[in-house]
Amino acid sequence: MEIGISTFVETTPDPKTGQVVSHSQRIREVVEEIVLADQVGLDVFGVGEHHRNDFAASSPAVILAAAASKTKRIRLTSAVTVLSSADPVRVFQDFSTVDAISNGRAEIMAGRGSFIESFPLFGYDLKDYNELFEEKLQLLLKIRASEIISWEGKHRPSIDNLGVYPRPVQEPLPVWIGSGGNSESVIRAGILGLPLVLAIIGGSPQQFEPLVRLYKRAAQQAGHDVSKLPVASHSHGFIAETTEVAADKFFPSTQYVMNKLGRERGWGHYDRSSFDHARSFEGALYVGDIDTVAKKIIHLRKTVGITRFMLHVPVGSMPHEDVMNAINLLGKEVAPIVKEEISKWEAEKL
Repeated sequence: MEIGISTFVETTPDPKTGQVVSHSQRIREVVEEIVLADQVGLDVFGVGEHHRNDFAASSPAVILAAAASKTKRIRLTSAVTVLSSADPVRVFQDFSTVDAISNGRAEIMAGRGSFIESFPLFGYDLKDYNELFEEKLQLLLKIRASEIISWEGKHRPSIDNLGVYPRPVQEPLPVWIGSGGNSESVIRAGILGLPLVLAIIGGSPQQFEPLVRLYKRAAQQAGHDVSKLPVASHSHGFIAETTEVAADKFFPSTQYVMNKLGRERGWGHYDRSSFDHARSFEGALYVGDIDTVAKKIIHLRKTVGITRFMLHVPVGSMPHEDVMNAINLLGKEVAPIVKEEISKWEAEKL
């Protein structure tokens, strides 16, 4: 069981003061958060790619590279790389470079992206949304498999017997598939034998269990060893010394972001009752004290089959010291409880 953090490097206004942290400051803070996550024993840190003013990480690989030289063991991944609007050659080169700096700790989490700002920015047509991802994933995997490649596709200039460098420390460089819960995407990941990460940010996490079974069935039918395929979750949450403090600190900024996105996407109003329902034991928010969050992660592992849990914190801008405290509690207190319990549970099944 791996446990870690994910972030979109948010720069939303403080709900109380209206002040906004600069992109440069927030990026430096995230590097500090990655360093702390490494120090407290967390397994992975993910940085998501966005191209809008309320998120500062348009280039996750650069942020991860900055943290790579300051960390020792934590794995460093995008969360996600919007592969549909990126050049797979450059993506591979960037993360191979992070892999070199970190001495073999880089990963790519590839997704189609639930935010669409990158498509017009880089000159892509949203009508090609699915086709772009399929083609570019094929190219990325071909580059991963071979130093010298030839390629011809519809959405990128052809490549004729050329090398792609640098090559990574890890062979192959890990590539995960990010999914919001679409059955086609989990089947694709299974057929390709790629690790799967699910964005479990609403409803009941147990609703994702059939998708995990679908993924494993597709992988098994394609001839892959299912026991070697991890499944991760990316889930919103926050940890503090008491559940009441955690909820009261996490709600205002989360509400701001959920309602801002809700206005863009036609969601209903997000209020405190919605928040409190989501942080119940069967809900998708992992907000509370050490014991509360640990029990929910253990429940997710046992009922859904998640083998890597990534706590997405914060959702909207929060004081840096509060985020650091949550990371500290996750690494030093929650993770040991979860790993000990899961180890015992696995041993009992044998």
